[in-house]
Amino acid sequence: LPSENSIDKIFGVIAKGYYCEERGFEAEVIGTIPKLVRTTRHLWQATKVKMLPTPAKFHYIFNLRDLSRIWEGMLRVSKDTILSTADLMALWRHECQRVVADRFTERADRSWFEKTMCTVCEEDLGKEVAALIPDEPYFVDFMREAPEATGDEGEPEDMEAPKIYEPVASLDDLQERLNVLLVQYNETIRGAGMDLVFFKDAMVHLIKISRVIRTSKGHSLLVGVGGSGKQSLTRLASFIANYKIFQITLTRSYNISNLQDDLKVLYRTAGHQGKGITFIFTDQEIKDEAFLEYLNNVLASGEVANLFARDEQDEILNELIPIMKQEFPRRPPSVENLYEYFLYRCRQNLHVVLCFSPVGEKFRNRALKFPALISGCTMDWFSRWPKEALQAVARHFLASYDIVCSPEVKKEVVFAMGVFQDRVAEACVDYFHRYRRTAHVTPKSYLSFINGYKTIYSEKHGAIGQLATRMGTGLDKLIEASASVAQLSIELAVKEKDLAVASVKAEKVLVEVTASAQAAEKVKAEVQKVKDKAQAIVDTIAADKSVAEGKLEAARPALEEAEAALQTIKPAHISTVRKLAKPPHLIMRIMDCVLILFQRKLDNWTSDPEKPSNKPSWSESLKLMSAGGFLSMLQTFPKDTINAETVELLMPYQTAEDYNLASARKVCGDVAGLCSWTCAMAAFFAINREVLPLKANLIKAEAKLQVAQGELNEAQATLDEKEGQLRQVQAMYDKAMSEKQTLIDDAETCKRKMVAASALIGGLSGEKERWTVQSKEFQDQIGRLVGDVLLCTGFLSYSGPFNQEFRDLLLDDWKKELRTRKIPFSANIDISGMLVDGATVGEWGLQGLPNDELSVQNGIIVTKATRYPLLMDPQGQGKTWVKNKEAKNNLQITSLNNKYFRTHLEDCLSLGQPILIEDIGEELDPALDNVLEKNFIKSGSTLKVKVGDKEVDVMKGFMLYVTTKLGNPSYTPEISARTSIIDFTVTMKGLGDQLLGLVILKEKNELEAERVALLEDVTANKRKMQELEDNLLYRLTSTKGSLVDDETLIDVLRTTKSTAEDVKQKLQVAADTEIKITGAREEFRPVATRGSILYFLITNMSMVNSMYQTSLPQFLGLFDNSMERSTKSPVTTKRIAAIVEYLTFEVFRYTSRGLYEEDKFLFTLLLALKIDLNNNKVKHKEFSTLIKGGAALDLNAVEPKPSKWILDLTWLNLVELSNLPQFSEILSQIGRNDKAWKSWFDSEAPEEVTCPDGYEHSLDTFRKLLLVRSWCPDRTAVQARKYITESLGLRFAEGVILDMRDLFAESTTRTPMIGLLSMGSDPTADIENLAKRENLECRAISMGQGQDVHARRLLQQFMGNGGWALLQNCHLGLDFMDELFLLVVGAETIHEDFRLWMTTEVHPKFPISLLQIGLKFTNEPPQGIKAGLKRTYTGITQDQLDISNLPMWKPMLFGLAFLHTTVQERRKFGPLGWNIPYEFNQADFTSTMQFFQNHLDDLDLKKGISWTTVRYMIGEVQYGGRVTDDFDKILLNTFAKVWFGDFMFDSKFKFYKGYTIPVSATCKTVTNCMEHIEHLPLLDTPEAFGLHPNANITYQTNVATNCMATMVSIQPKDSGGGGGETRESVVQRLADDMLSKLPADYLPHEVKACLQRMGHLSPMNIFLRQEIDRMQRVIVSVRSTLVDLKLAIDGTIIMSEMLRDALDNMFDARVPTAWKKISWASATLGFWFTELLERDTQFRSWCFEGRPNVFWMTGFFNPQGFLTAMRQEVTRAHKGWALDTVILSNEVSKMYKDDVKEPPGEGVYVHGLFLDGAGWDRRQGKLIEQTPKVLFTALPVVHIFAINSTADK
Repeated sequence: LPSENSIDKIFGVIAKGYYCEERGFEAEVIGTIPKLVRTTRHLWQATKVKMLPTPAKFHYIFNLRDLSRIWEGMLRVSKDTILSTADLMALWRHECQRVVADRFTERADRSWFEKTMCTVCEEDLGKEVAALIPDEPYFVDFMREAPEATGDEGEPEDMEAPKIYEPVASLDDLQERLNVLLVQYNETIRGAGMDLVFFKDAMVHLIKISRVIRTSKGHSLLVGVGGSGKQSLTRLASFIANYKIFQITLTRSYNISNLQDDLKVLYRTAGHQGKGITFIFTDQEIKDEAFLEYLNNVLASGEVANLFARDEQDEILNELIPIMKQEFPRRPPSVENLYEYFLYRCRQNLHVVLCFSPVGEKFRNRALKFPALISGCTMDWFSRWPKEALQAVARHFLASYDIVCSPEVKKEVVFAMGVFQDRVAEACVDYFHRYRRTAHVTPKSYLSFINGYKTIYSEKHGAIGQLATRMGTGLDKLIEASASVAQLSIELAVKEKDLAVASVKAEKVLVEVTASAQAAEKVKAEVQKVKDKAQAIVDTIAADKSVAEGKLEAARPALEEAEAALQTIKPAHISTVRKLAKPPHLIMRIMDCVLILFQRKLDNWTSDPEKPSNKPSWSESLKLMSAGGFLSMLQTFPKDTINAETVELLMPYQTAEDYNLASARKVCGDVAGLCSWTCAMAAFFAINREVLPLKANLIKAEAKLQVAQGELNEAQATLDEKEGQLRQVQAMYDKAMSEKQTLIDDAETCKRKMVAASALIGGLSGEKERWTVQSKEFQDQIGRLVGDVLLCTGFLSYSGPFNQEFRDLLLDDWKKELRTRKIPFSANIDISGMLVDGATVGEWGLQGLPNDELSVQNGIIVTKATRYPLLMDPQGQGKTWVKNKEAKNNLQITSLNNKYFRTHLEDCLSLGQPILIEDIGEELDPALDNVLEKNFIKSGSTLKVKVGDKEVDVMKGFMLYVTTKLGNPSYTPEISARTSIIDFTVTMKGLGDQLLGLVILKEKNELEAERVALLEDVTANKRKMQELEDNLLYRLTSTKGSLVDDETLIDVLRTTKSTAEDVKQKLQVAADTEIKITGAREEFRPVATRGSILYFLITNMSMVNSMYQTSLPQFLGLFDNSMERSTKSPVTTKRIAAIVEYLTFEVFRYTSRGLYEEDKFLFTLLLALKIDLNNNKVKHKEFSTLIKGGAALDLNAVEPKPSKWILDLTWLNLVELSNLPQFSEILSQIGRNDKAWKSWFDSEAPEEVTCPDGYEHSLDTFRKLLLVRSWCPDRTAVQARKYITESLGLRFAEGVILDMRDLFAESTTRTPMIGLLSMGSDPTADIENLAKRENLECRAISMGQGQDVHARRLLQQFMGNGGWALLQNCHLGLDFMDELFLLVVGAETIHEDFRLWMTTEVHPKFPISLLQIGLKFTNEPPQGIKAGLKRTYTGITQDQLDISNLPMWKPMLFGLAFLHTTVQERRKFGPLGWNIPYEFNQADFTSTMQFFQNHLDDLDLKKGISWTTVRYMIGEVQYGGRVTDDFDKILLNTFAKVWFGDFMFDSKFKFYKGYTIPVSATCKTVTNCMEHIEHLPLLDTPEAFGLHPNANITYQTNVATNCMATMVSIQPKDSGGGGGETRESVVQRLADDMLSKLPADYLPHEVKACLQRMGHLSPMNIFLRQEIDRMQRVIVSVRSTLVDLKLAIDGTIIMSEMLRDALDNMFDARVPTAWKKISWASATLGFWFTELLERDTQFRSWCFEGRPNVFWMTGFFNPQGFLTAMRQEVTRAHKGWALDTVILSNEVSKMYKDDVKEPPGEGVYVHGLFLDGAGWDRRQGKLIEQTPKVLFTALPVVHIFAINSTADK
């Protein structure tokens, strides 16, 4: 750094150069500036010294840039702003706070800074100036409005608001201005819709951001949890500054090159176009840490190397030439200058705003890796929203929202909302401490809480309000009806009086009517007579008329014909005839006939000379024709005028033979018709002659009729008159009768209405009472709604991630808060009942949602919460329910790694369908962000949302569900804010009920069917009841006028009543049936309970090893099989026992198969304990004592032990044991009966010996286990196996042998078989053999880099054609595993012969989903000789057993199997078994068996077996080939020697007592061999393996200790149940204690000085120096871990993974992993720390006090180095000795450490060595056999020295 003077000079020149008279500043201001430069430096220096970076405050780094930034801000003002020193000091304070104090994370740090600022000011500037500094000055440059438009504007820039950096008069003014700007922002930016609340913190943060981005090169780093408002405020600040806003759009394939493209856009905008642009970059967008490398460059230098290609760069620079010329006319436009100018513009205009979250380690690591994130940015730390902010936000959103309560209560609601948020934040911390599960709340959660409150309040208020209105109206109508009935009874009395009067009146009128009627009747009789007379005449006329007409009818055809003929004659024809000079004779004759008919004159008769007839009278004819209308005369000719004479005259004419129509036509065509007419007239007369008399009579009769008619009319008139009178009287009568009837009807109606209304009121009396109460209740309910909805919304918004216990705690806490604040709420509120009705819950049950309280609550949160749900669903129950629930809506199921994921999401959005994203990890695809946050843009009437870089329509019906299989995921606060996280982990009760349903379905199908039908029926009936009541209320409320008038309502009521009765009965019947069904169901409860216990036990095993994953569907499969295959019985109790037994063993077999040997015992013991705990055979306190013992007790705080022979730990165990009722006296009994207890304790197998003090008879096997566990940890496992045998049965104690054939039979094409690898247990050979046996192709691929291509190809081939694919070492191809899962699960068709086998080592990141669908198996040799032999013989076929007929074959094979088991079993004894643990495996056995077979095949029976060869092959080749240690080789050869020889065929031969070879004669089949193996001992003594009994103690102790420690570790991590200390406080106390004892650091100069004094080049001192360095490293690590841990517990720093590990381990008294890595192994933390102190003591005394006489050799980090240093020392002491030839030698002395008074002459004395596996005879100085039960023997001091191997001995 420059000197202080230089710094002052630099900034002094800058400041004085700006604040000068030329710029118009006041003299007092100019005078203060030089002092202020110094003051600023002092303040900066004080901060630098005080505020040092810590792990939590790693960003407290202050450098010269901070001073520059302060002065840069100071130079932004004009003379008009700074008018006095007070203004200058306000600006100075503002700038210092912005640059320095904004990064502080704590209130205390900020307070210190403010205090220091005042102090420095007082010292440098005097108290008067310091007093001028205002409390909270704020400067901004956006308070001015844009100028009004006048029309004369030039550039658009002139219209922008002036940017003048000036103080804010008041925060209220600022708030007002920001609200105006926010409105402008929302109007300008499409789809923005930002609704910000400007509480004080928000405004201050906006000022900070605005200030930074308005300075050139201004970049900002905003740090706060997601949802604090970082991005929103930045967007608004950028808008205010008139900048563009840019944010990268993450897609699935977004990578470095995409980022470079985006940076090009930014640089073009800023450098090329010269526009201001803000680049918002969040930590969610860091897909690759390399992104930060680029940003680091942007922030540090503003340049990103090689961003633009050469041609792009040239193009940009060429376009910049005119712009640069304008700004810098004198600068030549060279490429360098142009590029420099381009970067200068970029720096000026590009502003990066980083929005990071402080949660987790990532932020700290990134800041340390990329320093420009801190140094290149001005930092702003967003603290948790303070209470005032929370209240301001709530007030803003609720101010205009109508709540039915007093203003005081509304105010309290606003406060309560803030308190809810804070309490939940605290609950998240508690939840983590107690259950190690993370949950977060953020400001965003709070906003959704408030919105949720408004939504639910409106919904509930609307619903209750509507019901209340309806009920109110219904009640009003009922009251009105009661009043109407009273009114009706009065009306009825009046009406009955009126009725009597009307009856009298009607009687009177009736008399008059009768008289008039009689008179009228008389007249009517007379008229009738006249009528009859007239009728007779009419009848006569009618008869005559009829006859006449009949006769005339006969003539009609001829007449018609004649008339038709006339029609043909036209006037022209007549005139033609008239004109004829000499007409034909026929015409003339015809005309004569016409004349006769017309009775015209004829000429006198003279004979015609031409014809033999009279001469025609033609002249007369002409006259006739000439007369006008001749034709019409013809047509209207009066036929009745023809008489007999006329006809007679016509006769001569008509009889002439040519007088016919045909002739007439020929002669005179036109008038021929006259001929037929004349004939017709003559013919007509013949008929008419008879008719005429009739016609005459007719005329006479009609005359008579006329007279009669006259008389009739007269009589009728009289009758009418009389009838008129009658009608009048009748009308009077009718009126009277009608009046009377009306009165009767009225009375009837009135009566009916009264009856009906009474019925209605009576019928509704129940309802009336209920509704009256309900109506009042509704009013109260609306009053209480304010609090009820607060609780409901709190529940929906916050309780999802918590378990039932915490949910209840939160609820109680909130209720307490409401009571305190006097906010009304329902005391016995049922949240579930309030948010959802029973019918819906019933439906959910039918869709597969478990019916326990937690699941129902989860269902409510899924369906009602304002955010989309994220289900923590390890068992897949939630997913199953969602699938069933949404099946009818075309649910789309996808996953984040599905290649069509984006397409699925877009389709569902645009089609309005639900989508389920399953099995996510701890991160979500950024494309979902906008969808999850519901950032929907309104476009016309539709909504749109941006998915990645694409806008998609959002249709109604879209719903998003997300599920994860992770049991305890750790989601970021951002994901917690965006989604509604819900813990769907199955509960014991929930699973029990489900399993019960399955049992009943299988066992009592009809019962379950009846129950489901009943549920559906009840649900439907309840709905119906609700509908009926609603309908009734609706009818009541919608009836216009009075109720008593609406008779249909009565019918509705009647129907409702009867239906309600019916439904009520049905519900009653249902309730009874349900009790019956429940009773019958409960019989099977033991099966469900056992299933539940087993399931939770096997899921707990995943905590032991992450590979032990079992899914619920897998378990349900086992459950179904157990019911299917277990023994059937009609007796329910027997059947239940059969299922339970089968299920328990089936689950045991299935699970054990997939466990490593070391965990099988643990699993079996836990299985027995859990079952007995459930059956109350074991109490929880006893269980706790068993697994923990007395580890938690302090030896100094308990009763002292009575004898020294009792170990400390044993005594603590016994003290803990004495808290149990059966052992309450044990401590005093041991004191009294010391010898008996010691004798029992010293016995070889105490569990087999009688216990002292009568415990033998009073204890059962389990309580004896407790006793044995307390006294003899090494016998715990043995007694535990006894307990298992007694509790579960012998087959559980023996374990399960893996049978590949069974495994294959169990598998399906979609079930991968996953082999978990361990040393010497590769199952490849077994799998390939099985494939051969099944005649199937099997191909293996070993996974690793680049192998996934081949694996994919192999899978596709075998899935299509059949075959076995074996993927080996899958832990090396984890990237392919997710794809593999989708391949297996998603393939549409798979060949039935396809199987997938996999082998993998344990890997924490192995996909859970794959493990949960697979069958897991381990191929380790099982524990124990019996199990090992069983396993070996399971793999031997009968053919292999019969391959040789020599009698030696089977015994040798058995001997080999015994050896094979022994060499494997010895591994478990550690170094006592083998010095090096060798990977003996099945291949060794197979190859040796093959050698035996070949040897026997080539055998010369006379010579017999060459045992030397056999032993050599075993000890040196087949098994011995692996052995590298000489002693191990000797051991192996010894086994071969003592077990393989002719003696093995002797019937008396034993490997060890009880272990014999089966006789060939009896063991002809594999089954016989298995039977022999069955009779071997269950538990093996170490002697069977050739070991000392003590060897077993170590092994058995380790087994028991590990088993108990694992049990403890998988118990729920509850940190502070009840009033006990929390884990954190225990660890904090421990840390304080350790820190107080921890040695001081070694100071390098002191150590160096001491070593110089002792001779720093001496080999031993060099070794000491190395050891001290290692020790110093441990001390530093321990100190920093403990200090950080205390800070993390206090919440000062973040609890990192390393600290979390330290906390957990220290609480469990284990050594933290970080310490273990750099130190030594130790059993417990206490021992480890004691050793640290002892080691340190040795090093310090050696270093500072001189070389010790005797060294504690095991206290060195590198004992080998110590011995080498000693060899070097000795070598140097002897001239001519070479180090290579000097070897170590030693002598065991008879001295102990304290006996050594001086060092040896040469070499070193060492102590601290122990013998394992042997004892030491001190007198004779030699090794002896171990004393029983003494595992380690301390050696006396050993003198180690060096000798020259080449010298004479």
